[in-house]
Amino acid sequence: MAGLTMQNVTKAFGNFQAVSDVSLEVKDGEFLAVLGPSGCGKTTMLRIVAGFENVTSGSVRIGNETVLGSGVNVPPERRRVGIVFQNYALWPHMTVAENVGYALKVAKVDRVSRDKRIADALALVDLTGFGDRRPANLSGGQRQRVALARCLVSTPSLVLFDEPLANLDVHLRAAMEDEFARFHERTGTTIVYITHDQAEAMALADRIAVMDHGRLAQIAPPRELYREPANEMVASFISQGIVLPAAVLTAEDAGHARVEVLGQQLVARCRPGERPRGNARLCCRSDDIELVASGGDGIEGTIGRAVYKGGSARVEFSATAAPDLAIHFEQRDPVTVSAGDKVSIRIASGWVIPAEGAAAR
Repeated sequence: MAGLTMQNVTKAFGNFQAVSDVSLEVKDGEFLAVLGPSGCGKTTMLRIVAGFENVTSGSVRIGNETVLGSGVNVPPERRRVGIVFQNYALWPHMTVAENVGYALKVAKVDRVSRDKRIADALALVDLTGFGDRRPANLSGGQRQRVALARCLVSTPSLVLFDEPLANLDVHLRAAMEDEFARFHERTGTTIVYITHDQAEAMALADRIAVMDHGRLAQIAPPRELYREPANEMVASFISQGIVLPAAVLTAEDAGHARVEVLGQQLVARCRPGERPRGNARLCCRSDDIELVASGGDGIEGTIGRAVYKGGSARVEFSATAAPDLAIHFEQRDPVTVSAGDKVSIRIASGWVIPAEGAAAR
């Protein structure tokens, strides 16, 4: 296996920068998910690593070998990079074994070695005995595993996944998440996993890189990304975070500060070194917001709507002091509020988003 290093990579199409000054390092054996909204540069970045796109500037190294940059551009077939596509890309006229072993056949690997490597690859994805079947006779999840076996048979040093579960139904996606997790645990393969599905990324990845308009907004383990977003984009994008204007009043200790939000004061988490400032932003989650009992102090406002989701409702709230802010919270059964109700809420906790330009820990 091998790690991946991208250094100041930029890819422009005319005046449009699809990838802009991206630097990251994926450790040997690490599972990195690349997450972001449509058009943020995820797939372009994957194509650069695979060798399907050149760069405007910057360099790419796989293991100890520079494959792109400084006059070097190693062709895709020599990068030892495996790719699992969203649409599987299986040949319907070939059997499973023929699909898996096609690259070995083209490389003129002898029949005995080829058959053994095909059998080993199918065993890795739990498809032993399926070699004689055609793709049309397989389920969506099985086809995805054939695509994975075809990738593994060439013993790649790095595996790229391009939204591999996007075409599967919810049940199959959950099953394949387990398959990918077991595969990574068994093989220790270095994986870069492109996805727009946050739950998928959180469940699978050691770290997540969030892309925004071609730039790397933050790279961190899932829990840190959720609890400590580095900027407003990440805060609002991850799990529909609620970003509210706040004033930092005092630093309570080396990880908490007293803040004021919409007239309410609370102690929120923050980076060490946070100082009093009036133009701060607080990220909170729906679980951080609670209804205040009738007559209690809180942030006054009106319920916009309550959407029942089975067991709970997503409640949208408009604060009287700032009606344009998007605030929502969950209320479990029994759901007691409805559109038009006048209520008060309280923010129990949150994260002070670091000031622009503040040094990361």
